[in-house]
Amino acid sequence: MTGHRFSHPGFENHVGRIAATLDTIFDLIDQGVRDLPPQSGAGPIATARLHSMLADGTDVIAAEMALVRGYELVAPLPFGRRLNKTINALPQNAADVRALLAGDEAQDPETQGHAGAIRAISDRARLFCLADQDAAIVDLLLAKFDDPDDSAKAQLLAAEVSRRVALAGRILIEQSDILIGVWDGVSTAHIGGTGHTIATALQYGTPVIWIDTRTPEQWRVLIGPEALLDDRTASGDREAELQHLVHGLLVADSKAGHPGLATLFHERWRPRSSRFAHMYRRVEALFGGRSEQPRLRGLTEHYSLPDDMDAMAADPMLAAVRDLPDAGASMAIAIMEQVTRRFRWLDGISSRLSDAYRGGMIVSFILSSLAIVGGTAYLPLVPPAEKWGFALFELVLLCIILAITFFGQRKRWHGRWFETRRAAEYLRHGAILLALGGARATGRWPKGTETDWPEFYARQTLRSVGLPQASISQAYLRGVLEGLLDHHVVAQRDYHFDKARRLTNVHHNLDHLSERLFQCAVASVALYLLLVAAGELGFVPMEPVTHLAKLFTVLGVLFPTFGAGIAGIRYFGDFERFASISEVTGEKLEAIHARIQRLARVPDAALDYGSISELAHAADEVVFAEIENWQAVFGSKQVTVPV
Repeated sequence: MTGHRFSHPGFENHVGRIAATLDTIFDLIDQGVRDLPPQSGAGPIATARLHSMLADGTDVIAAEMALVRGYELVAPLPFGRRLNKTINALPQNAADVRALLAGDEAQDPETQGHAGAIRAISDRARLFCLADQDAAIVDLLLAKFDDPDDSAKAQLLAAEVSRRVALAGRILIEQSDILIGVWDGVSTAHIGGTGHTIATALQYGTPVIWIDTRTPEQWRVLIGPEALLDDRTASGDREAELQHLVHGLLVADSKAGHPGLATLFHERWRPRSSRFAHMYRRVEALFGGRSEQPRLRGLTEHYSLPDDMDAMAADPMLAAVRDLPDAGASMAIAIMEQVTRRFRWLDGISSRLSDAYRGGMIVSFILSSLAIVGGTAYLPLVPPAEKWGFALFELVLLCIILAITFFGQRKRWHGRWFETRRAAEYLRHGAILLALGGARATGRWPKGTETDWPEFYARQTLRSVGLPQASISQAYLRGVLEGLLDHHVVAQRDYHFDKARRLTNVHHNLDHLSERLFQCAVASVALYLLLVAAGELGFVPMEPVTHLAKLFTVLGVLFPTFGAGIAGIRYFGDFERFASISEVTGEKLEAIHARIQRLARVPDAALDYGSISELAHAADEVVFAEIENWQAVFGSKQVTVPV
């Protein structure tokens, strides 16, 4: 929620009409939620919340309505609670400023009335206070009132306050699915102002319901920044448009025939990987180059129990959150219960499906080569009349390939792996932004080509945590920067660099093996022709050469067939492209780590929420870019016969 204050020109004359319009919009949103269809397998749908900075005017009117309707009232404040009350009470003299900062009452009745109203509504809200720059803002505030004739001091204070309000406004936008703005439509230039907040929300892809203070009843739904340039009046179907918007935000979208969220309803978590589905990881182990572990080691993976609280409590990311001052312990519990538990469940399911899909395809490539060679291997061994055993062997292998393909397609190994892995990866990194009160804005989530249930599920899971009750200090920011953000960035950087090295080795070693097999094919054919020539010229007897003809025929089939099979595995695995993606991701994370290190060297007083939040969002963008690149590579590689 964002909007003008009571003191804004023209606002007070239309307060009743604005309040009535807000009430109508809340009714429509509530009705849209009640009309939602049931969703099988749906995860948490976040509690209805109103996010507001609790300034007098629009914010307070909407906050009172939200509390009556049973919404949670959550306030991302640009300052600590006491400083926020002082600034928003609009004091007129230095004595009242000092009294409010000290927790006392202002002497001016109007100022004290504002302060009392702000305190009363704040007591009923969950407050997320950006208090890290309060000391500097207090100095600027006192300097302005101690020297009221110095316009430079007033301008500096206004600029710093606007910057802080814009930071809180970004949190408000990121935490909200819809922004309601009460605005006169005059300007978007004032940083942190209502018009600026609305314009920022539209740039982030967050839909905006605009209530024009001049004609409140003609409210409009705005989608995208270009909507601000459209001066048409409200359309007659805006109620239906708003209901459709609510439906789109709270219902996962899938193409016809796709199970959508019901996918989760049917998934079964298992504690370990299947020993019969390790072939893809076996290829990585055999051809990945140097490793401290033997290449023929057991590859059974034991997945973390989703509800193992002791194991989750030992998680480094949760431990870093728990160590944060003020709200760290309660936030760690919320993240563990809402996010980490679901991540572990999805991660185990996705890992097993990955083995089934990728391992099944690798087995099919190997069996297809064996089938071809097995069908011709009778030539040097038995007469044609006894070929049936080899033909039966070939048929069995081909039937196994068809069975893998049939079950892989019927059970949607590829699609289920793809979808559960997306959802798991979105949740893996969620704690960092959650600790800073941030989130990925609604309009910046990617969409799958077949379904967007993974994005919907992850977004609603992260939404269920919401903003903590916290006051952000420099000590808090230091803990996020060094204990949470940098630890995560370094771990992911090292993982991607190691993955890039390993997959590059796999690609090159498979390539070399394939080349050697084709070279052996050429050598076997050339050797046979040399023997034939030597026999014709009398250098060797022709009879043994004739008997060897069938063996060389089998060799001429065996080497190129297995060479092609290895090349097919290399093509399917796309190890080189995945290595490149991980290399680029690692380099981006290395650049972010360098920025973190530079920021970590500054004194605590110089740390500010904006800088650290920007680094967290930069890391989030790297993660999402890597997921999208990974999807682009494997998205079209469906389970199919290896031909």
